[in-house]
Amino acid sequence: MSLQPNETAGLIDGPGQILALIRNGVAITRAQIMDTTGLSRSTVAQRIDGLVGAGYIAPAANENSTGGRPTGSFQLNREGGVMLLAAIGAGAMQVAVTDMQRGILARRQMGITIADGPDIVLGEVARQFKDVLKESKHRASDVRGIGIGVPGPVEFAQGRVVRPPIMTGWDGYRVPDFFAASYACPVIVDKDVNVMALGEHREVASATGHLLFIKISTGIGAGIILDNHLQRGAQGAAGDLGHFYIGNLVGGEPPVCRCGNRGCLEAYAAGWALTRQMNDGGHACGNVRDLAKLANDGEPDAVAALQNSGRLIGETIAMSVSLLNPSLVVLGGELAQRQGYLLAAVRETVYRRSLPLATRNLQIVNSVLGQDAGLLGAAHLVSDAIFAPAVVDAAVERYLAARG
Repeated sequence: MSLQPNETAGLIDGPGQILALIRNGVAITRAQIMDTTGLSRSTVAQRIDGLVGAGYIAPAANENSTGGRPTGSFQLNREGGVMLLAAIGAGAMQVAVTDMQRGILARRQMGITIADGPDIVLGEVARQFKDVLKESKHRASDVRGIGIGVPGPVEFAQGRVVRPPIMTGWDGYRVPDFFAASYACPVIVDKDVNVMALGEHREVASATGHLLFIKISTGIGAGIILDNHLQRGAQGAAGDLGHFYIGNLVGGEPPVCRCGNRGCLEAYAAGWALTRQMNDGGHACGNVRDLAKLANDGEPDAVAALQNSGRLIGETIAMSVSLLNPSLVVLGGELAQRQGYLLAAVRETVYRRSLPLATRNLQIVNSVLGQDAGLLGAAHLVSDAIFAPAVVDAAVERYLAARG
């Protein structure tokens, strides 16, 4: 990201906007901020002093004149607090605490059952939050924000789960309310694949403005980045790829999906459907990890199931590519990360089914971040909220007023 001085002069003034320049690496020294904004030396000094005093920024470490950051540069204050993060899936979740530069200080991973309901699942999240805070030697009062991804549609502004196909007992539940009594900070909640898409885009593919992230695990979903912005849709349901209708492929009635409809992509190609298929075929297969292990061990039925899944998912991605024209498709989730069979089948199908113009520069790859995509995406959700210019301006104003 880069801004030209004539694009910003007269537009950037408050401390929150100055912080955005530092946070994005656009201008990290007093001189660069002056050149970028057109503000006077005294005004920039005042803004910097307020940001330092309020705990948002600190002088950058490892300064030198021959490499790295320029002498006299600033960065986000790593010690200005911590963020708590949870990436919750259908059958497992990860929890972590990070510093304000998104460096992971402590983490946990464990199995869950999302259909156990919010009290049980979020109760476990809360217990793990306490554990990672203790391990990192921090307290609840140090927490500046909480970011959570869940495997279902979310009304983003309220953090409310809306008619989730697999989250029994969660419909209408406001996740932030669960943590309100324990933490005096924003709690940001989004659909898990949106969070993963954000993490992959910000951390790995920020030069790519149009990205489609496909999660292939117990379920199937898509996170959509267009013009560098995450697209949630009108009610948070954008990207519900797993419930595209693909018809009757087996004769008779199409299989019933977990959402209650028949013939959805998930009913043929998602991890839950494939594990059931393997069990029906006489193989002991309790979850997607068991399925991946069977394929890794060369079990022909497991390999064939994953290859067929990849082709079906590829057909659906091809429709999405024709509709959205992304330049990058990223496959993530438990099955995609562990199996090359899926990537190969998806690539072959998308390049065959999509028009040449849509695939001319299209790359289809596995996630670079892997299981960390959800955690780092949640950290970016929190950062966007707590470093929003209006929020920062208000905090700096309170600091200056208290100082007198």
